[in-house]
Amino acid sequence: MSQRKPGGWGDSLKTIIYAALIAIFIRTFLYEPFNIPSGSMIPTLLVGDYLFVSKFSYGYSNYSFPLSPNMFQGRIFGSLPQRGDVAVFRLPRDPSIDYIKRIVGLPGDSIQMKQGHLYINGTELPRDPDGGYTTEGDSDGPPMALKKYIETMPDGLKHPILKASDDGPLDNTDVYHVPPGYVFGMGDNRDDSLDSRVLDAVGYIPVANLVGKADIIFFSIDARYPWWEIWQWPLEIRWNRILSSIH
Repeated sequence: MSQRKPGGWGDSLKTIIYAALIAIFIRTFLYEPFNIPSGSMIPTLLVGDYLFVSKFSYGYSNYSFPLSPNMFQGRIFGSLPQRGDVAVFRLPRDPSIDYIKRIVGLPGDSIQMKQGHLYINGTELPRDPDGGYTTEGDSDGPPMALKKYIETMPDGLKHPILKASDDGPLDNTDVYHVPPGYVFGMGDNRDDSLDSRVLDAVGYIPVANLVGKADIIFFSIDARYPWWEIWQWPLEIRWNRILSSIH
């Protein structure tokens, strides 16, 4: 009786299928990679950061699955973010687009900006000066010198924000009342962020649109040189940001 020799094309195909299923499982239920294309979350996240988003932090919705099939309503094993979480979500007006912002308001909260300061439920969040910060500059414009602050959320979480001034277009707003089933997100680069303060562009974020919590930066690169200058690649990697956690 002949025996099938191991290592044939059938075994190779089986290995590929297993690997694909494992990758789909990890991406759907555990972690999904995400990269930062804009400077709205500077200094917490930089353009060229690559990070893992934990899918299980807020439970699972249709947007947790590849191609976002309309299988059910709401979330399974759902939980709300904490104020201060950096979260990836699907843009409400165009769910094909991923956005990333810091969640500053939960259902039922009132949010307002007054003279550049953030107020949650009528209480001003403390912000302490933390020197200056100069952006790297990119195709959107030259480097900018900004003021850096450490802002403290109501539960004590501290995180950095940047301000160019305290009299910008979004520095004095009406009160936003976060509806049930929604959260409110803002960028840490406060004067260069399209976020929930602009109701007709981002607005209130449905909890069902949350993809996950940004957990860790696994790679970061500052693509300052042309891609074909291979010898410059090691100089572009931000080694100090690799495997750093996101707060």
